[in-house]
Formats: sequence, C-alpha cells, structure tokens
Amino acid sequence: MKIIDKFQNDKTVFSFEIFPPKRTSPIETIYETLEQLSDLKPDFISVTYGTGSREDKYTTCEIATIIKEKYNVDPVAHLTCISSTKEDVVEVLGELRKSGIENILALRGDINPNIPIKEDFKHASDLVEFIKKDYDFHVSGACYPETHGEATSMVEDIINLKKKVDAGATHLMSQLFFDNNAFYSFLEKARIAGINVPIEAGIMPVINKNQIERMVTMCGASLPNKFVKMMQKYDGHPQALRDAGIAYAIDQIVDLISNGVDGIHLYTMNNPYVARRITESIGSLINVD
Repeated sequence: MKIIDKFQNDKTVFSFEIFPPKRTSPIETIYETLEQLSDLKPDFISVTYGTGSREDKYTTCEIATIIKEKYNVDPVAHLTCISSTKEDVVEVLGELRKSGIENILALRGDINPNIPIKEDFKHASDLVEFIKKDYDFHVSGACYPETHGEATSMVEDIINLKKKVDAGATHLMSQLFFDNNAFYSFLEKARIAGINVPIEAGIMPVINKNQIERMVTMCGASLPNKFVKMMQKYDGHPQALRDAGIAYAIDQIVDLISNGVDGIHLYTMNNPYVARRITESIGSLINVD
C-alpha cells in the first residue's frame, strides 16, 4: 500500500523508523526487533540506508522486504543519492521494485569524507524528480523544523522543501525535535509556502545522555529548558532517565495529536520496549478521528 493512502481516513498516522544491524552482525539479529515492533501495528516502518555503500543498498532492501512479506507491515526504504550515480540508483530501484516495495524516502544523505561525492544528484529534489519520471514508487521526503544545518535561513530551507514537493514528494517526515512550538512554527511557514502534503512529526524518546548529545550534534535540535532540567535531574540514574525520556516523548505526542498533526514518526532506535511503552500510552488517541 502506498503511504499517502494512509492519510485519507482523518486519523493520526503512526509509524516507526529502524536501522539495519551493524555490518559485523548477521541480518537475523533484526528479526526479534521487527517481531516486537510489528506486533504494535504501526502504519508503516521505515528502514534507514547507512552510508550508501553497495552492502547498505541491499541490506535496506532485504529488511524492507522482510517487513512486507514476513510481518505484513508496509515498509518505506530510505534511499540516499549524494554518493550515487544514476546507474547506482537505477540498480537499487530495480531491486526494490522486484521485491514489491512501493514506498521510498528520498534523501540527499550526509556528506561522508570517506565516500566520494558523485555529481548526478546534488539535492534530494533531484532524486525525487528522477524517481517520479520513470517509476511508480510513492516518494516521501525529509523536512527540518529547525532548519537544515546547511541552509542559510529558514526561508531558504522552505524554498528548497517546496522544490522537493513540486518534484513529486507527496509526504514528509520531520527531523527529530524536542520543542513542539518549533514544529508548529515550521508547519505554519510550510503551509503558507504552499506545501500542503501530509507532514509527520519525528519524535525520538531520549533514554540516555550519550544519545541526546550525539543526536543534537548531528541534527542541531534545540533543547527546551524543561528538557534540560530533566536531563540534569536524572543524570546518573539510568532507569529514571529512561522513564523520564519516555514520558517526555509521550507528552510531546499527546500535544501534537491534540493539535491535529498529520502523523507521528517514532525514531525507535531499534528499542521495542520504548516503542511499546509509548504506543500503549497513546494508542487510544491515535484511533480518535
């Protein structure tokens, strides 16, 4: 089923993101995680892509296929392009189509000094346009409530996002954020700019200090005062910090759903326990139209 169709029933779409096992681990190590996450009945599960190596391409495709065929959940395969030629992308799209995968999250990808940048795709909008020209995949895109790190301003970032949508992306998933007001402000600007596709809010439950430090460095999300106080209060108390992080994420989600958000995309970090705690806490809210 194409992801855009899930937004037609006026209920909040609820989805998960997972990442493949480390290259040193067999792919079977993801099975237990998928088993538990699929039991929670998400609308779809997206699978990240890694650095863009040949191994990453096929691992993402294989896991997406397992999600679809073994667990009967609609998958979304991430696809990055900054280190790919058109021929590379055609090869991956062929594998996805052969496996019956219908949904792709088109991304530029992070610049990695160890992987050469190719010239065929400079922006995610280029990849979206390429896919939509000759293929029947549903294409999603990423958006940044607090502005992409390489954009000079929010205005520039919104203009680039509009290009992505105009190229054929009909659904957006946001980068993680911890301040709902930042998301609401971004959403208002996006709608004014004519970006009228469903936009899912990306929520990451923070369960340890190292995780938050790493994620903020990577994505630049701002930290509200109440979040910082939570981290300081429970630093050194792992179980308390885990529970506080879950509670904070639930509070975010309740507020977002109450304000009519199109969907919630939960960055699970491959942690079924955390995903279950959150899903069970907000399940009745999602099912209210």
